[in-house]
Amino acid sequence: MNVLPREKQIAILSHLVEGSSVRSTERLVGVCREAVLRLLVRVGGGCANLMDETMRELPCTRLELDELWSFVGKKQRHVRASDSMDVGDTWTYVALCADTKLVPSFLTGKRTDETTRSFVDDLSKRMKSHVQISTDGLRAYVGAIGDSFGRSVDYAQVTKTYESEPIGPGRYSPPKVTGVDKTPIFGSPVAELVSTSYVERNNLNIRMGTRRFTRLTNAHSKKLENHGAAVALWFAYYNFARVHTTLRVTPSMAAGVSSTVWSMGDLLDAASERLD
Repeated sequence: MNVLPREKQIAILSHLVEGSSVRSTERLVGVCREAVLRLLVRVGGGCANLMDETMRELPCTRLELDELWSFVGKKQRHVRASDSMDVGDTWTYVALCADTKLVPSFLTGKRTDETTRSFVDDLSKRMKSHVQISTDGLRAYVGAIGDSFGRSVDYAQVTKTYESEPIGPGRYSPPKVTGVDKTPIFGSPVAELVSTSYVERNNLNIRMGTRRFTRLTNAHSKKLENHGAAVALWFAYYNFARVHTTLRVTPSMAAGVSSTVWSMGDLLDAASERLD
């Protein structure tokens, strides 16, 4: 099997985390899309292992959780009984540290109780101290957080009410928020710190940086494996190599996980060292 030159690999990965699709990366770098996808899957797997290894004993004290929608192959309303279980609506669960902007844990799958519990359980094992958690109103979080973190955790849900708009010229505009309710669930969450604003803002970063999440295009993932690899690549890049505008350091530096800003070459090397 031919091995791409290191410069080509770095160029491909750089394009993929800056919002380029696989086909546009193919044209920009001059490498066939099959090679682009092979590299993505390989490095994405290494990035997942990198995150699993390094996101341990984290000093986070305030976490915001959310789920980001996308789909694989086709949207859920077009899925047939004969289709693979991998096809249809796919959700990426994201945890964000409100102070350091670190993403300590993420999980891609269906929006089910089982997926929610797996995500929250993984997150709980990465913290070293007491945390306050804010989520949206997804009911599955209540049991998952209670079981994984214990009832002593400070946890509240943020429920937003939206103004309904008729289908028309503004149909692609985000709905207007008409009300926000904050409901304590466990412990004694500090009311003014109960928020999902940071993690929701980070959803925009993901959609801007990962072409597969761009709405109203044909750039969606065709295979779940490719989708998972792209998500892992993005979060590793975001944590270790992308300087946060407000913090002026990377999230991993702010959290004490790393001491320097990584280049894409550094990320490629770290991911390659952790391949199965």
